[in-house]
Amino acid sequence: MIEVILREDVQSLGKAGDLVRVKPGYARNFLLPKGFAYQATAGNKKRIEAETKSRNARLAADKVGAEALAAVLGEVPITLARKAGEGDRLFGSITAQDIADALAAAGHEVDKRKIDLESPVKSLGEHVVPIKLHPEVVADIHLTVVAE
Repeated sequence: MIEVILREDVQSLGKAGDLVRVKPGYARNFLLPKGFAYQATAGNKKRIEAETKSRNARLAADKVGAEALAAVLGEVPITLARKAGEGDRLFGSITAQDIADALAAAGHEVDKRKIDLESPVKSLGEHVVPIKLHPEVVADIHLTVVAE
């Protein structure tokens, strides 16, 4: 096992700035080449501290913008029309890309990867869709699916 310092959040490993122990092959073949981590040396520890300070400042600034966007998105009603069959079931489904396209048509560009759908929408009616704009800010939009 070797020690590395994470530069970015790695889902199953830890948050940026954490000192973690991993197998040498995982570090050598994945973390280090992709830029997710540094080897844990004294110089790299100082470098990661500086990066952490700048990342925290950037995240604080991004949070203010995300909160403002969340307030705007919460007021935007999205209505999508799709063909439906018996029991208000859709032929097909509504995905994160469909929602991102509808938001773009309303004048709000949102990356489809930030739309947090557990599964595609497959029924008519009202749905609340969370959008993760920032690690600490989630906007809920109201999606209405109607029959064509």
